[in-house]
Amino acid sequence: MKIERYDRALGAYLGVAVGDALGATVEFMLPREIRHLYGVHCEIVGGGWLKLKPGRVTDDTEMSLALGGALIAAGGWDAYAVADAFVAWLKSKPVDVGNTCRRGIQRYMMVRSLSGPVSESDGGNGALMRISPLVLATLNDDMAFRRQALEQAHITHNHPLSDIATLVLGEMARMLINGGGIKECRVLANALLTEYPRFRFDPYPGRASGYIVDTVQTVLHHFFHGDSFESCVVATVNCGEDADTTGAIVGMLAGALYGASAIPVRWLDKLDPGVVTEIRQQVDGLLELPGSQ
Repeated sequence: MKIERYDRALGAYLGVAVGDALGATVEFMLPREIRHLYGVHCEIVGGGWLKLKPGRVTDDTEMSLALGGALIAAGGWDAYAVADAFVAWLKSKPVDVGNTCRRGIQRYMMVRSLSGPVSESDGGNGALMRISPLVLATLNDDMAFRRQALEQAHITHNHPLSDIATLVLGEMARMLINGGGIKECRVLANALLTEYPRFRFDPYPGRASGYIVDTVQTVLHHFFHGDSFESCVVATVNCGEDADTTGAIVGMLAGALYGASAIPVRWLDKLDPGVVTEIRQQVDGLLELPGSQ
């Protein structure tokens, strides 16, 4: 069955929110703890260490929405507008903020610098988790995607492994939305492993932390071994640890592959309706930007 480009684009963005909301319940838990409490965690029930209401999303989705809103408001890329949107988000007292994201945003607030120095402490997954709106905004402009992906990343994360992961997984999502499939993703993954063998994900090393290598290994292993949107996301979040973010990222890829129509209705019905509405509106706006035409 041919999956339309719009369905894939919407699936990629809604997939972030669904994976985030599902994974937040088991964030910082170990797989054995998840099995003890839930068997297999596969329902959006809220709770977790943040004591969330069912369907509430965290910083993964919220920073994506901040980025997407800035792109639409500016009519395209404006790094300062994106940084200002991150500032506004931080000042809104979000339910959760990663330390690296907080530090980068606060640096921008103090000195208006769009990038800090390369730092080992920036090797987290925060730049990758929010890439989906930029993917949608640059579907037909390869050079713009690469440049803008790194510029948005460096507002909070300046690390070579974060950079390459953001580029490669973002490129996978772009390629999928534009009609590609698993085989093309494998080519991109193999190229990544050739240049950066530490990202090797088969056999799965079993770590799902916020360190970018662990995150990418978890996401790619379960993305390539899944056979549906639901199977990819459930297997990923049941690894625990940074489950909201690994769930959000694999949700982006699985949504881009299988489409929004493949996301379980029971999950979409549980999501915060305001978030769903905003995502749908942003998808329409992002696909109208010059880089997506």
